[in-house]
Amino acid sequence: MELLEIRVDENIVLRLREENDAKDLFDFINNNRAFLREWLPWLDFSQTLNDSQKFIQESLENYNNKKDITLGIFFNGKIAGSVGFHTLDLFHKNGSIGYMLGEEYTGKGIMIKSVKSLINFAFTELDLNRISIRCATENKKSRAIPEKLGFKLEGIIEQNEWLYDHFVNHAQYAMLRENWEKK
Repeated sequence: MELLEIRVDENIVLRLREENDAKDLFDFINNNRAFLREWLPWLDFSQTLNDSQKFIQESLENYNNKKDITLGIFFNGKIAGSVGFHTLDLFHKNGSIGYMLGEEYTGKGIMIKSVKSLINFAFTELDLNRISIRCATENKKSRAIPEKLGFKLEGIIEQNEWLYDHFVNHAQYAMLRENWEKK
């Protein structure tokens, strides 16, 4: 796979983060730490600029090794969040999407457009057959994404994630290429 960039619309671009994005990524995380902490369990492991640099390096390695794809969401040139495949299995033609968005960017349709563009890319360019999304059952904003995009709720996975001091259940959603193409 070559370096990836997906233009969503005139304001939104999804692209691999590069090493020179580390400071902006670190600032984004710090500025949104309290907001993101409600649903993301990894924030305590991202405390320094060096942590952001390592994350970008690992993301590029995983992309080059076809293990996952982590893209920055850039809104008018600024980091607004992330979207990508936490897991990617090109042999079995499936992947699992995850996403996050900074507080100031919510409610603008950025995430639904970004996820939709990533799905189109995955079914056409990566030749995936199945895409899943897992969200904490109580995270209504996150669950709205697969629901608005017509994903099928396959079930609830109890106590699937440790979130700082408690377990959360996940809703498991999925979309098959044949169903996406019918939309």
